[in-house]
Amino acid sequence: MNAIKRLLGIVWLLLALAAAYFCIFIFGYPKFVSGKQEDLVFGIIILFVLTPLIVLGLGTFGYYALVGEYDDKK
Repeated sequence: MNAIKRLLGIVWLLLALAAAYFCIFIFGYPKFVSGKQEDLVFGIIILFVLTPLIVLGLGTFGYYALVGEYDDKK
């Protein structure tokens, strides 16, 4: 079970990288530079609020799973 938890730690870290890519280059930056005010507000929210929350949350969880913080200690 501990090996599965560590493997899933790698999966969570890869998900953090994928979320960073999609939040920045697909959702955030095109809205940020579009020129419309409603797109600018959405782009700022995506880039500066949601992206750090999502990426840091997934990355922290993946890191702790990878180093064994969630292992069964007996």
